Amino acid sequence: MTGWLVVNAFTSSDKFLELYAQLQKAAADQGVDLRRVGAIEASAWVAHGPHPPAVPDFVLFWDKDVRLCRALELAGCRCINSARAIELCDDKAATYLRLLEAGLPQPRTMLVPKAFHAPDWSTTNFASMVDNGLGFPVVAKECHGSFGAQVHLACDEAELNQVLNAMQGRPALCQEFVRESKGHDVRLQVVGDRVVAAMERLSTTDDFRANVTNGAVARPWEPTESQVDLALAACRALGLDFAGVDILFGQGGKPMVCEVNSNAHFVNLGRASGVDVANHIVRHAIAVGEGA
Repeated sequence: MTGWLVVNAFTSSDKFLELYAQLQKAAADQGVDLRRVGAIEASAWVAHGPHPPAVPDFVLFWDKDVRLCRALELAGCRCINSARAIELCDDKAATYLRLLEAGLPQPRTMLVPKAFHAPDWSTTNFASMVDNGLGFPVVAKECHGSFGAQVHLACDEAELNQVLNAMQGRPALCQEFVRESKGHDVRLQVVGDRVVAAMERLSTTDDFRANVTNGAVARPWEPTESQVDLALAACRALGLDFAGVDILFGQGGKPMVCEVNSNAHFVNLGRASGVDVANHIVRHAIAVGEGA
């Protein structure tokens, strides 16, 4: 069996290289030739025609280039995850709307209105509307971003206007700040409609985010039945083969979806949980490639 691991052409940090190596080792251990293919090479391959030769049995698409992913699908490749699932997860507003449609619990949310040019938000009443609808502090997120880098906490109208102005008109949303979960969440790794690993993340500073990249510590976690059910329901709603689902603790510990990551970086999760996540992902890809 052959597979491709399609990766971004411009991301080559040690963090990503370690993840790629884990996936390729898991594939080799299971007798699969998993070739790492850069997005430029994949794009050139697609250009050979609608039915190019040597279509791999599966493609692990470890990028967010949904156009390229869709082109590979049209060329006959079974991409895991699909272009549609990646597209929904890469846009936090699209994720929110799809999970809202599915009736899944999330923080209360207001979409930031689309602006064709970077506006001065202080000249609008949007921050006041956010205060009335969600209250302060409030979490402001750009719709596209990773590792918590584009997520901010605004404590009042002036801070929110400052944060939104810095976004320069890029798509964004505002969500209620779940105080019970400040600097604390859990990540559940779903593969093939099963939760295969989980970790708890705790900030070691006053940071409201719980991203390990930002200094949080990770430790093993035994997910509750309600957390498992929520993670699986979120992945089904988004059409995902695998994903990392970040879950917050609401009032009384009630779980709510924070984010769903179609290309979750699972190295820290593996270290915390002791689970070989790459092995689970490759096993699922083999089953898909065999038509199971």
